[in-house]
Amino acid sequence: MANDYYKILGIDKNASKEDIKKAFRKLAHQYHPDKQGGNEAKFKEINEAYQILSDDSKRASYDTYGSAFPGGQGGAQGQGFGGFDFSGFQGFNGGEQGFNGVEFDLGDIFGDFFGGGRGQMKRGRDISMDLEIPFAESIFGTERKVLITKTIVCSECHGAGGKPGTKMKKCEQCNGQGKVHEAKRTMFGNFSTVRECSSCLGKGEVPAEKCSKCHGAGALRGQEEIRISIPAGISNGEVIRMSGKGEAAPGGVPGDLYAKIHVLSHSFLKREGVNLAMDLDIKLSDALLGGEYPVETLDGKISLKIPEGVTHGEILRVRGKGVPVDKTKRGDFLIKLNIKLPKKLSRKAHKLFEELKNEGI
Repeated sequence: MANDYYKILGIDKNASKEDIKKAFRKLAHQYHPDKQGGNEAKFKEINEAYQILSDDSKRASYDTYGSAFPGGQGGAQGQGFGGFDFSGFQGFNGGEQGFNGVEFDLGDIFGDFFGGGRGQMKRGRDISMDLEIPFAESIFGTERKVLITKTIVCSECHGAGGKPGTKMKKCEQCNGQGKVHEAKRTMFGNFSTVRECSSCLGKGEVPAEKCSKCHGAGALRGQEEIRISIPAGISNGEVIRMSGKGEAAPGGVPGDLYAKIHVLSHSFLKREGVNLAMDLDIKLSDALLGGEYPVETLDGKISLKIPEGVTHGEILRVRGKGVPVDKTKRGDFLIKLNIKLPKKLSRKAHKLFEELKNEGI
């Protein structure tokens, strides 16, 4: 192994997650570059080891393949410190008080300090929904209109947050910079962080008069009718993604809408890949001598010819009556034959079958 992560953290291979976490906290405190006697290279090495060993999947791959496994070494380093999960490190040694009695939350500290969203485009929340459709519509495709209540862009100010025609003024909270500098005291020392101004959303200016409809938010709860196009041949449980049809985000991009399709069962048809299948009961005499049966398909009724001498369970195939594959090609329609034997024979029928028996049939 190029790097022995267990050795870096000073633990053995059977160490628990809690042991890994404790070892990391101790070493991170010791080698943090902002502390006297700190070591930035060593701190990054500890960071890399923790990211791998604290993740069950990555740890298993590392134990099997070493640090050359996909996502190891360079992959972990490329993430910087933003890959940490500090949610379990609130307080020091499990308490509410931090180093030297100072309250802190490592998740908050490192989330801001190591790129907790700075420079990223804001994005609205995604929306998920369930949609039921009949069996036939899943085969040929259809369209649905749904009315969804969600956060939408204000129709009055079009997301600007100001009264139409109002002038813009410098944001007082950030003094027109679009960013707010904050200093935080932590167990590792004092950190200076920069975040987007929540008042002007990074623009540096705000409307002189707020929009009366959305009260300056640029968005509000409302309803929107959305047209969902369901493609032909969609399967039960498939999800349709509609980009930009989720919640709005003033100053950013909207989220997406995900519609999970639930296909209702058909009374006698079932789907087998690109084919449609059904069972058909036929009389014994038609199985022996042949016959003709009306069969209902999704394209309408057809007349199915039963050839002489078919066997029980035999499948007849009607070409091109199945699931659409593309604009010109479709699967087939499969009919499984079930020969129904009479439970009771009349005297005449009994006599006839006796004669057939004597014929060796």
